[in-house]
Amino acid sequence: MSINYANDKEAADAFALKYQTLTSEINKVIVGQQEVVQSTLNAIFSKGHCLLIGVPGLAKTLLVNTIASALDLDFSRIQFTPDLMPSDITGSEILNDKKEFQFIKGPLFANIVLADEINRTPPKTQAALLEAMQERNVTIGGHIHRLGNPFFVLATQNPIEQEGTYPLPEAQLDRFMFNIKVEYPSYEEELEVVKRTTTNHTATVNSVLSAEEILYFQDLVRKVPIADNVLEYAVALVGKTRPDSSAAPAQVKEYISWGSGPRASQYLVIGAKCNALINGKYAPDIEDVKAVALEVLRHRLVKNYKAEAEGVSVENVITQLL
Repeated sequence: MSINYANDKEAADAFALKYQTLTSEINKVIVGQQEVVQSTLNAIFSKGHCLLIGVPGLAKTLLVNTIASALDLDFSRIQFTPDLMPSDITGSEILNDKKEFQFIKGPLFANIVLADEINRTPPKTQAALLEAMQERNVTIGGHIHRLGNPFFVLATQNPIEQEGTYPLPEAQLDRFMFNIKVEYPSYEEELEVVKRTTTNHTATVNSVLSAEEILYFQDLVRKVPIADNVLEYAVALVGKTRPDSSAAPAQVKEYISWGSGPRASQYLVIGAKCNALINGKYAPDIEDVKAVALEVLRHRLVKNYKAEAEGVSVENVITQLL
């Protein structure tokens, strides 16, 4: 299938329309969670990965499965447990009938991978996943095996039960483009969820985009022009999160021990470009940077003891910065 648009403007218009169709298909199954859906799709089209924080039963798995169906992509779910080994997710070599080593692909070889409860598995297995996210390949027995393209990891964490977990270090958290909080549904949304799920009716999700189109639109997002003042705003915003910076406000110096690195600036810009396109704009403005700032910065700021003692959250600090 060849993708032909007269110019980038026409392609941008087509992308905005496809996005609307995509969300309509997802809404057949997912009730509410509009911001979660938008942020997840933004990450996919920005070639990023997501970390979803939410209690069990908020349809995180269903959301990813539905997105995979609407995008006509291979979907794989890995339930992370304390006894999971790196080879269980990457794959391994076995000796076949011909006495030759044969590589058997693991569940990472899919377009969309749901890493369920990533903090329940030891650091060795977490590292194998995070290396695959960064390099987009795995090395087994000295041979490099390329992962699917597009490749997107959505990892989930349960924020309430911390016994027997292995929290992700900050350096590994930094690999995720967005940290998305999945909140409880409203009364009306929960009512609709119960209505839909307690009958024998099943919604059919139609495929909207092929893998080839997704790759095309991922490249289109990166081609979006950005004004110097918007670029400078994004970089300056990240600079203000660093307590040792002269630009850092008093609240950051008081409550934050470590700020965001340059990867945050990159993700703010690429996320703002995608946010502009899905809203029918041809270039991002400062509002587009602000729209993705919370998800980009939330997991990149480290609070100090004073913030913990006084109950100041990272979200409070970011909101003040904005």
